[in-house]
Amino acid sequence: MKGLFSRIVGHNDPLVGAANLIALVVAWNAPLYPLYVWWVAGAGGMPWALLTGCSLPFFGSILLVSRRFPLAARVMLPTVGTANTVWCSVIVGQAAGEELFLLPCGMIAALLFRPNERVLMLAVTSVPLLAHLLLAGHYPVPPHIYTGAQYDALRSMNIISVGMLTAFVGIVFSGVLAQSEQAHDQQPRPPAQRG
Repeated sequence: MKGLFSRIVGHNDPLVGAANLIALVVAWNAPLYPLYVWWVAGAGGMPWALLTGCSLPFFGSILLVSRRFPLAARVMLPTVGTANTVWCSVIVGQAAGEELFLLPCGMIAALLFRPNERVLMLAVTSVPLLAHLLLAGHYPVPPHIYTGAQYDALRSMNIISVGMLTAFVGIVFSGVLAQSEQAHDQQPRPPAQRG
């Protein structure tokens, strides 16, 4: 099982491997999200809430793209995450706090690029910020309006989910840092010169 998992998310570039792992976890949760909405806010938003699971193929495609175009896969993850956040805000309503997922999207964008890719990193990191600045307060009326108590419950659920995703991203990138340090420690060192 571990070998299969490594083949799915593994990559010789640890940043791409991190992007793959995050994409796989988010893709795995995409079809479950409508069930969370139903559990927290009731069935009144169905079938519309099912549309929040449409992101599965987009996050799944990141793993395929990473095999041939690793940089594109790193750009895709926070971009697809931002698009999914906007889409879910349209479907469920901004009052549900879906926009909070823009925070881990920005964090992921900031962590997925190397210092020599700073211009690209700043461009990709600006995508979630621009999405918020352009859309906050301008979303269309969602197809189902929840009650105030239901929106409170959805917002609380999303706060917990954002916190868990942020912690998970931190754990993933601490692994990338550990790999980097291990690779650095294994590099041959020049012999000490005698004085």
